[in-house]
Amino acid sequence: MSHNCCTCLSRRQCLGLLSSAALGLTLGKESQASIWGSRKPAPDYVDSCKIRPKPKVRIVAAVLEQKRPYWLGWPGTTYDLDGHQKEYKSKLDDSCRRLGIDVECEAKPINEEAGITAFISGVKDKKPDGILITLQHMGCWKWAGMIAKEAGIPVIIFAPVGVCFHGHVAGISRQPGVHVVSSLEWPAVENGLRMIRAKRMFEETRVLWIRGDKREDTVMDNLGLKVRAIPRNTFNELFDKMPVNEEVKDVSSDMRRGAKKIVEPTKEDCLNAARVYTTAKRLLTDEQANALTMDCLGMVSSKLVPTPPCGAWARFQDEGITAGCEADMHGATSLMLSSYLLDRPGYMNDPVPETAKNLFIASHCVSGTRLRGFDKPHVPYILRDHSESSLGVSLQVLWPVGEPITLVRFTNPREMIVDTGTVVSNVNTPPAGGCRTSVEIKMDNIEDARDVKGFHQVVVLGNHRQIVEGFCQLYSINVVHSPEHTEHPKIEPAKPKA
Repeated sequence: MSHNCCTCLSRRQCLGLLSSAALGLTLGKESQASIWGSRKPAPDYVDSCKIRPKPKVRIVAAVLEQKRPYWLGWPGTTYDLDGHQKEYKSKLDDSCRRLGIDVECEAKPINEEAGITAFISGVKDKKPDGILITLQHMGCWKWAGMIAKEAGIPVIIFAPVGVCFHGHVAGISRQPGVHVVSSLEWPAVENGLRMIRAKRMFEETRVLWIRGDKREDTVMDNLGLKVRAIPRNTFNELFDKMPVNEEVKDVSSDMRRGAKKIVEPTKEDCLNAARVYTTAKRLLTDEQANALTMDCLGMVSSKLVPTPPCGAWARFQDEGITAGCEADMHGATSLMLSSYLLDRPGYMNDPVPETAKNLFIASHCVSGTRLRGFDKPHVPYILRDHSESSLGVSLQVLWPVGEPITLVRFTNPREMIVDTGTVVSNVNTPPAGGCRTSVEIKMDNIEDARDVKGFHQVVVLGNHRQIVEGFCQLYSINVVHSPEHTEHPKIEPAKPKA
């Protein structure tokens, strides 16, 4: 899906827009003008880029070294302390600029315990969202441990190769609230910054829980996610008032134009799907919310809407806005993890075991198309209807065969399933039944595909196990994996007949 905001938006402009959305940047008046060209947006137009949360994220950073001049001990007397400090400061500034993070760096390296004590006291006063410390001597690990223990704030420890042995890292690197990078690879440090940003995005998100007939506000434990339950009828009543305006026509046309093929949906179906999209944008704006999950199947079965929301939800996923199916709050939270931490859409699915080939099939009617990132081109998709109702617009998204995936699922705010695998094929319906996007996956380190844990798991393109598990450790979320080996039931021998 090319997902232009209107037909006058070029592909290059669109990619730039989505990249900005991924980083949580607000478009200015000039950017708005470039989107609409000579046309002016309608007075009630809702800019989807303003829906994604844009929290203020603050970190403090410090370099720990020993008193100079160095003699013996790693990193050695030939290590260019000043040169590396300048190099890593430049990389940190660049990462924080791109991620939208404010960073306050200590003016000078800390080289004595009194300085560490003062630093910890300052951190407690400033209350930043995270700490980054860079080690420049093997003798600084005791101080790193003091900061991790006493600051009470998530800590990223960057230990460039040459300042540690196994024993320095083994214990502290497995501590909750700590993320250790023992490497020369700066992107691994940036991933730590992404973890801190993602947690702040959770805290600044209000998700609409559209189901039942009650209105209630709560906050999700540990993640800080604000949850607003609203009556299900709120959505369909607003949908009934939504006109077929110019934006609806543009979104519908864009949906059809980007498809590799159109099978069942009519132009009216696509217009209705676009009306769902504009309805949801309006509702999110009215409720000052950033994400939603809705009892969509219940609404369709009750014939409250003429179309399931699948096509609109796929578009939202590509714009970095979580739109979840079936009012599954933990499913929606898992989709947010993919969006906020990995800057790409996730795919919530129904799990199906393929026993003949021992594969896991992820099957559902909502998948984003910008699987490699919000600022990357979409993968091919086919426009279909919703298979269970033969209504509306759903996408059959063709996942790239041979590429790795990561499977995640919050079972509660303090536990997550994490597994990995590889895309084997895309299953067509027909001959299969079930949902329109069905992806066959060979799971890693799982003997029997029937043992894959969870339901409504979220599949993400790419192997992201390290950053996901790092996020979990930093914020005290227990990680569980599907069992590697199957425990076969004991079969008692039949008793001889008397």
